[in-house]
Amino acid sequence: MQAAMRTSGKKAFAFNEVSKHNTTKDCWLIIEGKVYDVTPFMEDHPGGAEVLLAATGKDTTTDFEDIGHSDDAKGMMNTYYIGEVENSSVPLKSTYNVPPAVHYDHPDNKTSPFVFKIFKFLVPLFVLSLTLVVRSYTKDTSA
Repeated sequence: MQAAMRTSGKKAFAFNEVSKHNTTKDCWLIIEGKVYDVTPFMEDHPGGAEVLLAATGKDTTTDFEDIGHSDDAKGMMNTYYIGEVENSSVPLKSTYNVPPAVHYDHPDNKTSPFVFKIFKFLVPLFVLSLTLVVRSYTKDTSA
């Protein structure tokens, strides 16, 4: 299938093709079935580039409407319009891919993960031992 086809003078993009444009240097969005190349607007967007990047790879119509964009903002959209998304290529259910977690190792953190594994074992063992000791002292031996 060709990524962009002509239909009545407008380009039609496959959903998968639009989804590939998901970086600050190349960002496309789908709003109400229309495709917008918002790359030039990344630095100027009031919510920041992260908001636009989070809207890639899905139909972001609901998100766009929920924010309550002004008429001026809606008017600016024509500047970034590049075509339509092929309805047949849009998945029935949108999926959200969680970005990988970033592990930050603080320089002051001298405790190794091994110590935490030991505590996960020793703390329950200590609680159990303490429970048995208390029970043995409080047990009625006259019965």
